[in-house]
Amino acid sequence: MTGDVTSRAVLDKAARENFPVAPVFLPRAWRQDLMAVYGFARLVDDIGDGDLADGGRPDAVRLGLPPEAAGDRLAMLDAFEADLRRVFDGAPVHPLLTALRPTVQRHRLTPEPFLGLIAANRQDQQVSRYATYDDLLAYCELSANPVGRLVLSITGTSTPERVRRSDAVCTALQIVEHLQDVVEDLGRDRVYLPAEDMKRFSVDEADLAAPSAGEKVRELVAFEAGRARDLLGEGGALVRSVRGRLRLLLAGFVGGGRAALRAVEDAGYDVLAGSPKATKPVLLREVGSTLRREG
Repeated sequence: MTGDVTSRAVLDKAARENFPVAPVFLPRAWRQDLMAVYGFARLVDDIGDGDLADGGRPDAVRLGLPPEAAGDRLAMLDAFEADLRRVFDGAPVHPLLTALRPTVQRHRLTPEPFLGLIAANRQDQQVSRYATYDDLLAYCELSANPVGRLVLSITGTSTPERVRRSDAVCTALQIVEHLQDVVEDLGRDRVYLPAEDMKRFSVDEADLAAPSAGEKVRELVAFEAGRARDLLGEGGALVRSVRGRLRLLLAGFVGGGRAALRAVEDAGYDVLAGSPKATKPVLLREVGSTLRREG
């Protein structure tokens, strides 16, 4: 896999996430397994967003499709799901799925969280607006929460309570990402701000297309950021529930979310003029603060 250019391009995106994906302080086996899961999740998102290298043609061919099918995202997702199923009962053909297979076998992972991530990207092709916050939470159940559940499974720490807390953290991270990417998502004809909230703050899509956010948009973004902040607070107990290097990793997830929220706040909740991103010093401070707060 290391010699595969498109697979390497997918994995290299880990450095641009809001949180550390597989930091060096973790045991090597954990890092390998977490990167295998990240590679899967990132590739599914790239298929769903049409962001594959070389227009997706090499991946289409790998998955048994003609090169011209690369532009058919639903067909690509169907072919990728078929190859995913071979991870569990055969021999997958895509390099990132080949790399995932030892992780699945080592930890006896089930197909459900992986299928959830594929389902979320199918939904992105068919649903571009969300009427209510509950609708958005249901989407996050597919698009974000499976990742946290896989982390717990890989580290051997999954319990019902930890899964509940992990879901809160992952949903928060997804909401923060949506706030950072309002402009990018609108360019893909997607709006993840619930319509009921937009109506409450008298915001319409024309307001989201402006070069900078007006007062009403800022109020809406601040409201959604508050929801994400509350979810991160709910998930903070997850950090307290574990020890050692896993505690540092989970603090990285929670602190990464808080750092991203700080960047949004520091931008005055104007997410239209640019995508607010946390600097490394702010990230480290928030991780440290999370460790102290959840100690």
